[in-house]
Amino acid sequence: MSAARRSAAPRRLEGAWAARVRANREQAERLREVPVGDFYAPVSALFVADPRRTGEPALDALQAMARPDETWLDIGAGAGRYALPLALSVKHVIAVEPSAGMRQALRTGLAEHGITNVRIVPGSWPEVLDQLRPLPAADIALIAHVGYDIEEIGPFLDAMEAASGQRCVAVLTDRSPASVADAFWPLVHGEARVALPALPELLDVLRARGRETELVRVERSPRTFDSVPALTAFLRRQLFIAEGGDKDVHFRAKLPDLITQRDGGWTLADPPAGSIGVVSWTPPLG
Repeated sequence: MSAARRSAAPRRLEGAWAARVRANREQAERLREVPVGDFYAPVSALFVADPRRTGEPALDALQAMARPDETWLDIGAGAGRYALPLALSVKHVIAVEPSAGMRQALRTGLAEHGITNVRIVPGSWPEVLDQLRPLPAADIALIAHVGYDIEEIGPFLDAMEAASGQRCVAVLTDRSPASVADAFWPLVHGEARVALPALPELLDVLRARGRETELVRVERSPRTFDSVPALTAFLRRQLFIAEGGDKDVHFRAKLPDLITQRDGGWTLADPPAGSIGVVSWTPPLG
């Protein structure tokens, strides 16, 4: 394959990725009933998890990669679902997070568990890259369930690779986490949800960029919630509908037929199928 064709392939795939993200965003803006704001602030507590938990296959895969002398960069760290447990295993963690609500939940988790080796960097990726200089900023750069809605995936990955001295790691699902609400879109909005790119598309982009990837697939357990109100609030946000509105009334009328109680929590009766992929690759030199 010629150099020109090699360079054209990633541009084409990155363009297709961007088109999917734009279509998804434009659909949400067209149907949105709630104001734009910190999307995760009201639900940040849903992303808090015990850093010493066991039995989570994706976390187990990351822990198997971690070494005690390493610095990990967690891009889009959220409330610390992975940053906190990794901090117990590695020398240092840099947690980049744009959401103020998520950063506060992360700080709370650090304080509750006495973890002191995490640096929080407010802001979006890749805009905060300059704050991390000199580069590389870390041995390992991680994105975990981040990237699905990033329109310019090429520059995003370029910055991720620039920040990493050894390996890049991505944890993504076969279908984006937002797909948990897909079954409700035709019922509530009268149209199917435009799907975001996910693991298969990321693998295509990386390989088109000439990266040799290693992929470990692990089980994706259905997401469960402590109560029906918690599940309802999560789905309502994924549908962008206002509580008490006409669409919300219709949504809540349909909800009992589409959820079930399982293992002490509440989940969808027919959750999205698929697995989680833990992808790793070596960034190019220079």
